[in-house]
Amino acid sequence: MKKLRMIFVFVALFSVTLQAQEKRMFWHDIQEFKKRDSLNGIPQNAILFIGSSTFTKWLDIAKYFPQKKIINRGFGGSRLSDLNYFADDLLKPYHPKQIVVYCGDNDFVSEDKPSVDTVVARFKTFYGKIRQYYPKINVSYISIKHSPSREDYWPQMQQANKQIKAFLKSQKNTSYIDITKAM
Repeated sequence: MKKLRMIFVFVALFSVTLQAQEKRMFWHDIQEFKKRDSLNGIPQNAILFIGSSTFTKWLDIAKYFPQKKIINRGFGGSRLSDLNYFADDLLKPYHPKQIVVYCGDNDFVSEDKPSVDTVVARFKTFYGKIRQYYPKINVSYISIKHSPSREDYWPQMQQANKQIKAFLKSQKNTSYIDITKAM
């Protein structure tokens, strides 16, 4: 019994340490956003893009929306659980006129291998945090894209897309942007 208890304690500590390391890794990204904001200021009435590497790597995003003020707060490898963890830092400073979210695919390939319901719940939690700060602005969610390297997860991703789309349809001032056919 003592050995079993020791194994449980070890596994629990390892899990907490791993989660803390991941949060610390993204902590640097968040600090970089704060540094940029302090140096450049925060544009008013901007469109806030929040999500994973799909946004991080979209370096010329402003060229696609030349008449719009854009704030890109994508950080590579992030999951919906990370957006929830850093929600105050990602949402509070900006006062955007719209928020566009792309996140979810990294959730499925993470070590904890969450279910579709867990990923959808993570999105709903983040959506709730958005609404705490900005009850009336438009929130757009870009569907999880198909990726050949993640083919095994595509059925779950499709189901998550379907559930998130249905959820957003029941909410005010939301839109679901389906990129699955285009991608």
